[in-house]
Parts: sequence; structure tokens; C-alpha cells
Amino acid sequence: MSVSSAAEPADPVRYGIVGHGWRADFYLRLARQAPERFQCVGAVTRRADVGARLEQQWGIPTYRRPEELVAAGAPEVVVTSVPREANPQVVESLVALGTPVLSETPPAPDPDGLRRLWAAVGASDLVQVAEQHPYLPVVVALRTLIAEGVLGRVTSAQVSWTHDYHATALLRTLLGVRAEPARVSAARTAGPLLEGPDRGGWPATQEVRQSDHTLAVLEMAGRTGVYDFTEGQWFNPWRRRHVIVRGSHGEIVGDQVTWSTESGTPVSAPIMRRHTGLDGNLEGADLDTLSCAGRVLYRNPYPGRRLSDEEIAIATCLERTGLWRRGLAPAPYPLADACQDHLLALAIHAAADAGGPVTTGAEPWATAVRP
Repeated sequence: MSVSSAAEPADPVRYGIVGHGWRADFYLRLARQAPERFQCVGAVTRRADVGARLEQQWGIPTYRRPEELVAAGAPEVVVTSVPREANPQVVESLVALGTPVLSETPPAPDPDGLRRLWAAVGASDLVQVAEQHPYLPVVVALRTLIAEGVLGRVTSAQVSWTHDYHATALLRTLLGVRAEPARVSAARTAGPLLEGPDRGGWPATQEVRQSDHTLAVLEMAGRTGVYDFTEGQWFNPWRRRHVIVRGSHGEIVGDQVTWSTESGTPVSAPIMRRHTGLDGNLEGADLDTLSCAGRVLYRNPYPGRRLSDEEIAIATCLERTGLWRRGLAPAPYPLADACQDHLLALAIHAAADAGGPVTTGAEPWATAVRP
């Protein structure tokens, strides 16, 4: 997954959506938040009453079938935001129409489903997957430091942040591994944790509940990834994110970078976030840059839109999919990468269930996974 910046489009990316709900709303909001960059040409819902609600709320046309959306809206790309069991069929139907797809995560529910989907559409080169985590601002900053060789040869990474395929996407990205066979060991325990907010906000009454905690070690291509996730961690303020990346010449722990100068002297510096609108600043509440040792590592590509980091990452993945189809940017996250990351996530759960290591092999999409 390239960290190079893509050109800003001369015209907004035209996209449609299949599905509705919490996840689809991110894409609908983008067309309002940055209309010069994104244009939603319609959505597909099976039920007419749901379509009527979307039309009223978002001012877009709706259709009952993907074929109708493609024919009427001529989208450059269609986002699928449907349950994982239904997603492969929707993706295949869009590919059959010759329409580029930005698929929801994961693209299929299980290893056999991944293999069937790859056999059906892998050769089409029409499917990207909406995995935004490698495009989160802080992750792009980390990737920039790694790509520039600040840490030397990266040997291990640890992520305690998000779950399953999202976390394995981060681990593979930070480690720079492709689809090599992996040996996965995992353990699952449970412990008490005070409830935090979920997608619907804070609970009316907070309780301490038992939460599963999964810890896994992935050995891939001579490198080691550590997966550490507690159920509900996404929004829980009592479980902060933890990222460690270690290399031959330094390491990153959270926002702190330590590396070696040419003379072998160890030096350290934090990754600094410049966020406007604080104290007496009147530029508006917005992410501006991430920098380290006086050098900018990341600049918000949507200034003035007041997007959260998550929204910036989702927007980046969508926009790069459109630019990829125009030949102006690398593919953001192809189907092959998504299949490999979900395979690794499923192996983590299989190892935890089995109480012993699980080994993944070379899959049909292995040669298509990028370095």
C-alpha cells in the first residue's frame, strides 16, 4: 500500500452505494462535507420505504437493484455496505457489469468464501476493499518513517487498537510482508472491563462486564506481529491504542520515535500533531499536520472539512479508488490484500480455539498481494 500522496481530482469522484446503515452513512456524509471531492450518485436498498428515507435525508436517488444504479448514475465506483454473507454476491454482480467496486470489510465470511470470491472476480482487477486503517493519519506517518529507513530493517510490530482484519492489515503494512505462510499462536482469556460507548453512544447505565481478550503472535517472513485486542476496545476510553514497531536501528513506541544517527548516536523525538482551533487559534477545529523532528510526515488532504481521523482515512480510501480508476493513483487496498488479512484474522481465532498454533499456506491470491 503506497504512502505516496495522490493528485487531487479535477472533478469529484462519482460513487454509488449498495446498502445502508451506520457504515454507509460515512460515505453519504462525505458528499456533503467535501462536495468538490465526492459526489454520491445514488444508493441501492431492497426496501422502498428505506429508500424513501434516504432520499429525504440525503437528497440522493435510490434504486432497488445494483443494475439500476449503474445504468442511471454511471458511477466510477460502487461501495458495497452489506452484511458479509451477502457481500460476495453483490460484488460479483457489479463486476459482471464491468463496474469497479469498493467492497466492505471483510469481502467474504470465511476462507472458502474468500477463495470462491477470488476465483470469481480476482482476475477482473475491478475490486478494492474499504480498509481505511492503513490510511489513518498517524499510521501514514509511521509508514513514512519506515519507508524512509529511519528504523532500519523492521523486525516486529505490535498493535493493540482494532480487531481482526483491521489489525492484521496494520500488522502486515507496518512489517512490510506480503502473503507468505504464517505460523499463528493465540490465547483467549476474559476479564472485567467498565463499559464504554458503542456506535449508539454511551450506555444509560455503565456496568462492569466480562470482556474477551485475545493475544496472538504471527510469525511471517522472518518477522513477528503481535495482535492484542480486548472486546469493545474500539470506542472504550479505558483501553488506549498501543503501537510498537521495532527495527534494526530504532523503534517507535506510540508517538515516540528513537533512531540512530549516521555516527551511531541514539536520538529520540515525538510525532507531533498540529490541530487547529485550540486556545486562541481561529483557523477552525481541524487536523493540520503530523511531524517529527521538525519534518512534516503527514498533511491533512481535506483541510477545512473538520473530518475525524477515521473520516479522513475513509475518504482517502474512497478517493484513491476513484483516482486509481482514472490512472492517477496506485490501487489503495486490492482484493488480494483483503483476502490475506482476513485469512490471518481467521487463523488467530482458529489458533485461540484450538489452543495451539495454526499455519496458513500460499493461497490463490498470494502472487497478487503487493509488497
